[in-house]
Amino acid sequence: MATFPFELVSPEKIIFSGAAEAVVLPAEEGEMTVFAGHVPLVAAMKTGLLTITDDKNQKVPMLVFGGFLDVGPANVVVMTERAYSKEQWTPELLAQEIQAATAARDAAADFDRRVVAEENLAFLRQFKI
Repeated sequence: MATFPFELVSPEKIIFSGAAEAVVLPAEEGEMTVFAGHVPLVAAMKTGLLTITDDKNQKVPMLVFGGFLDVGPANVVVMTERAYSKEQWTPELLAQEIQAATAARDAAADFDRRVVAEENLAFLRQFKI
């Protein structure tokens, strides 16, 4: 299968950089998959599971928290607030993220922000470690 250059970045660091065969991600409009040759686009992402299929056909799951997808003619970049690899997933991390999502929901100043925070909280509550 054809590959494409892919980067997953947060404000602090590059989390993943390498060749990918596919990336499945939680776009705001629903789950989407990017393959080599995808049409250029920019899309908002929500909290969810992002799975990279690397050039060795290995699946690399990442828990991501919002952000944007940028599919360009030469590469694909996902910019996220933060991301955790499967090795980082712990019950303590999940509890911390649920607490933060609950606080964000309770502090939401308007309806739209409250809905997004509630969706994030619902995803985290059903997430299995």
